[in-house]
Amino acid sequence: MKTSFTNSDFSELYQKFGPMVLRRCRAILKDEEKALDAMQDVFLRILESKDKIKNACASLFYVTATHICLNKIKSDKLRSGPDFEKVAQTMADDFSEQESQKIEAALTIEKIFEKRDQKDSLIATLHFVDGLTLEETAEQIGMSVSGIRKRIRELQKYALTLKERV
Repeated sequence: MKTSFTNSDFSELYQKFGPMVLRRCRAILKDEEKALDAMQDVFLRILESKDKIKNACASLFYVTATHICLNKIKSDKLRSGPDFEKVAQTMADDFSEQESQKIEAALTIEKIFEKRDQKDSLIATLHFVDGLTLEETAEQIGMSVSGIRKRIRELQKYALTLKERV
């Protein structure tokens, strides 16, 4: 991706990563209206930081969505008070080990795929990190299931060659 985004670049990012960001916001906030607001905040934050971003990838959006949602929960606590304890406990249960592993996996995917096609990174994130099926991944990417399957096989071979080098 270019160092600075054009309107068409940003539209493309919104189409590619919008559904993933919205799913993440819904999972954390458990409220449709708040999730939609948080999703807009994610894209606004990335747009505001466009000069600092070298490569806009799925893990950037995933991590940014997580941080924004957690900050929204904290700010709601300051405004509303007691209900935060229930939300915080729910978040702690939901976020725990599985969510931290997802973030770690997303960051690892970003590192592994920094020199590969951005579509490969998105496919890997959607399929392996977010747990989407081949069909769901194909729908999100706009490719055929067989195309996704082929890319995943290539990615697995690539990962094995990287593992052997280490």
